[in-house]
Amino acid sequence: MTMIDLPLLPLGRGKDLSAERGVECPGDLPPASDPDLVARAVAAKKALGDKVFILGHHYQRDEVVQFADVMGDSFKLAKDAAARPEAEYIVFCGVHFMAESADILTGDDQKVILPDLAAGCSMADMARLGQVEDAWDALTDAGIADVVVPITYMNSSADIKAFCGRHGGAVCTSSNADVALEWAFAQHGPETKLLFFPDQHLGRNTAVLKLGYSLDDCIVWNPLLPNGGNTVEELRAAKVILWKGHCSVHGRFSAEVVDELRATIPDVQILVHPECAHEVVLKADLVGSTEFIINTIEAAPAGSSWAIGTELNLVKRLANAHPDKNIVFLDKTVCYCSTMNRIDLPHLVWALESLVEGTVVNQIQVDGETEKQAKIALQRMLDLPGRSHRD
Repeated sequence: MTMIDLPLLPLGRGKDLSAERGVECPGDLPPASDPDLVARAVAAKKALGDKVFILGHHYQRDEVVQFADVMGDSFKLAKDAAARPEAEYIVFCGVHFMAESADILTGDDQKVILPDLAAGCSMADMARLGQVEDAWDALTDAGIADVVVPITYMNSSADIKAFCGRHGGAVCTSSNADVALEWAFAQHGPETKLLFFPDQHLGRNTAVLKLGYSLDDCIVWNPLLPNGGNTVEELRAAKVILWKGHCSVHGRFSAEVVDELRATIPDVQILVHPECAHEVVLKADLVGSTEFIINTIEAAPAGSSWAIGTELNLVKRLANAHPDKNIVFLDKTVCYCSTMNRIDLPHLVWALESLVEGTVVNQIQVDGETEKQAKIALQRMLDLPGRSHRD
């Protein structure tokens, strides 16, 4: 198919709802300055009782996660929601692709609600279905599509997961990416190639540092260029085709800051997420998922020093929870996930009070065919041997 790119919108005028996941609420939000917000949230949650189950991602604000029934990474939360069939309403304090995953895994009678529809994910939005289908057409023209296995990170839209389901691929998390890639490389023998999206850094770090491929085995697919910016010969020679996408938070961390921190904090240990750039991961002491980072800090001895390369809300929460350890952020500037931070207390209160009144707002619904194909890709991940399925 031919991709029709989005029109440019003059600053401050117009909006593209398909890209931004919606930017308006069909009602008035409580003002952020309302001193009764906490009490209103408590009252609304109590009134809803077991009918509501609130999920809080680790990167959410403290003012929001205080009302979460469970906290975790995106896939864990979606599974937690599926394990609560008695909950009519699943309020997901996270971002759009996470709410989609929850809708895919929960029952048809459960309604998944995202308090702010503008809470998207810049990384997930870097791989649109039309772009991925164009890339597949190009791989077909190059004569290699029949040996390419698409693997998508959990941080992707439902239609991208469904694409992988249709084309013999799977989903992975940052915890099981190596197992997923090993599975993929076994699908077509020695000729197998991978198309990994949307995060090039997780794909590169996994292929090179976990599976032993070289950087020369990896090429980057730029969806804005013909053939992704590669020659047909380069596509045929590559083992791993990495989508040109990244996390806007983890992509900020630099090797230079790692060096500066090592020079200024005695015995500091660098702990980073595998969505960080390859040169940062190479300089780190430990690399792992969000849950790995949390567990590592919890198990660390008192008095130890840590510089953590992940979202700032989580780093601050870890620092506050472990005052006996020296925990700093692996960046010179403050960097929250801007889309995660769209879920604030006014939006949560508005969503809960609307439910109390019998109005379902901001429901996330994945169409039946997309859900069916996405479940195939998710099930392939769940069938992988011996690895925790966490982000």
